[in-house]
Amino acid sequence: MKKFDVVGFGALNIDKLYKVNKIAHEDEESFVKEYFEACGGSAANTMVGLSRLGLRTGYIGKVAKDREGKLLLEEFRREGVDTSGIIVAEKGHSGTVLGFVDERGERALYVAPGVNDEIEFEEINQSYAESTKILHLTSFVGEKPFKAQKKLVEAISEDVFVSFDPGTLYARKGLQKLKPILEKAYIVLPSRDEIEKIAGKEFKEAAKLLLELGVRIVAVKLGEKGCYVTDGKEEHFIEAFRVKVVDTTGAGDAFDAGFLYGLLKGKDLYECGRLGNFVASKCIASMGARTGLPRLSEIKKAGF
Repeated sequence: MKKFDVVGFGALNIDKLYKVNKIAHEDEESFVKEYFEACGGSAANTMVGLSRLGLRTGYIGKVAKDREGKLLLEEFRREGVDTSGIIVAEKGHSGTVLGFVDERGERALYVAPGVNDEIEFEEINQSYAESTKILHLTSFVGEKPFKAQKKLVEAISEDVFVSFDPGTLYARKGLQKLKPILEKAYIVLPSRDEIEKIAGKEFKEAAKLLLELGVRIVAVKLGEKGCYVTDGKEEHFIEAFRVKVVDTTGAGDAFDAGFLYGLLKGKDLYECGRLGNFVASKCIASMGARTGLPRLSEIKKAGF
């Protein structure tokens, strides 16, 4: 039996978010209405979401011996995410994201990656990566950790399913550079913009291309329009749940948590998409990537 249901492998950051009323123009003023600091990182948010849903989660990443690194580890422990796969660097600083969120919940993010970008394949405990049903990969800023991810998916056994959410940073790399991961991926979870950027095609055609590379499931996040999911045999457009949007930070990560939860619980493709949409809807109704992530009781109360 595997020790974990899902292990995440991605950047670890402290999100420093400023809620602003509007973007300033020459004759207008923009001011900060609220400041919010929270632990973040795409794969990290997804692991917290899965842990709250009762799954066994772990993490591969890197932090420094600073205030931010301590906060990141402490939050994982509080949320029930195993931290024994995380490397603690003797020098440097932990990752930080500076974000501005407007009245519509839209955001602009600026990243200082710190020791995230120093991860090397040789530092990773491969047996830790082997001890999970699903290995969930998300993006880094630098090339070094990207190379480490490619080496890891080549090295791990085939009984570990690879889940891949490329994010904007990796989508910019294009299809050829991402092929080593895509060809090993069981499921890919991009946004519409990301998959179209990767493949250079409209998102449905892009999904077909990924399936031809060997991906088994593609779940495309369509924002307020919900999602599109396909495994090549069936396809579904699934409407989003209607909520008042407070902050879209972490919405895609929350979707991933809901979808992967459904997958691990043996739900069909349509239900996995609905679960992804539901968890994302709970996320965007609160400030920050993790505040609104639901507990298992909320999922059950909603009829899943």
